Amino acid sequence: MTLPMVVPAPGLPARVRIHEVGARDGLQNEKSTVPTEVKAEFIRRLADAGLTTIEATSFVHPKWVPQLADAEQLFPLVSDLSELKVALPVLVPNQRGLDRALALGAKRVAVFASATESFAKANLNRTLDESLAVFEPVVRRAKAEGAHVRGYVSMCFGDPWEGAVPLHQVVRVCAALRDMGCDELSLGDTIGVATPGHVLELLSSLNEQGVPTNVLGVHFHDTYGQALANTYAALEHGVTTVDASAGGLGGCPFARSATGNLATEDLVWMLQGLGIETGVDLGRLVATSTWMADRLGRPSPSRTVRALSHKDSEESMESQEQ
Repeated sequence: MTLPMVVPAPGLPARVRIHEVGARDGLQNEKSTVPTEVKAEFIRRLADAGLTTIEATSFVHPKWVPQLADAEQLFPLVSDLSELKVALPVLVPNQRGLDRALALGAKRVAVFASATESFAKANLNRTLDESLAVFEPVVRRAKAEGAHVRGYVSMCFGDPWEGAVPLHQVVRVCAALRDMGCDELSLGDTIGVATPGHVLELLSSLNEQGVPTNVLGVHFHDTYGQALANTYAALEHGVTTVDASAGGLGGCPFARSATGNLATEDLVWMLQGLGIETGVDLGRLVATSTWMADRLGRPSPSRTVRALSHKDSEESMESQEQ
């Protein structure tokens, strides 16, 4: 029997684009340095599993995120994937980062904003408005160079220093990024405190202020086990872009309470069961995350990876006994 059984639910999108963040957001918090060649192989395996948007790296200063200090060496090792219609967005924190990315031929870039003052100061060492002022010329130049620009907005649902984040505060930052020229916005639940009703309320508030659903993606962390429930709520609202990290890798180096991202395998399992197309081969994806977990020296936190890996091991043992 093939599982999960497909039982579509009414009113959900026919297809979802997964924005895979494992190679950047997933690895950035690793304490031990992952070799550049392993990162490149990881990205290629993710592409082979059918993922068409794979965030490759960040052109941030190595002092802030040492794990991604090899951006200049890594990007050329995977840039040919663009010929196979695989998008390889990269994070650019400022003009210097954008210059470095454009020099290597990057066609998709992302800026990383905050919905709160506290996180803007912790992550960017600036006030919220100062950080937006820094991003404006970056976005403008990126657009002038023909690049697609994504705007990340962190702490959309809660902040470890400020607590609950008012909806109007998130909407203001999102609207500012749209006005700058961002093509897409990713709503980040950085510390994983969102619940489905909160998700729906924020999406509705954004729509009411002129930010359409088709430019919105969602980025959930699974701190309280709510990532899939929150994703389902976003799908009900019409969102068709979902961020996820292969194997559930990741956290946030600037927010200690941030745990792993929504695991791509767990997301694909749910979407398959709902009959929603993703283009992803779940078996290959599980094999990729198992491979990376071996490289990192620990098991994958993804429940789907663990379940399917265990199932494969049991079937292998049974066949040997026969």
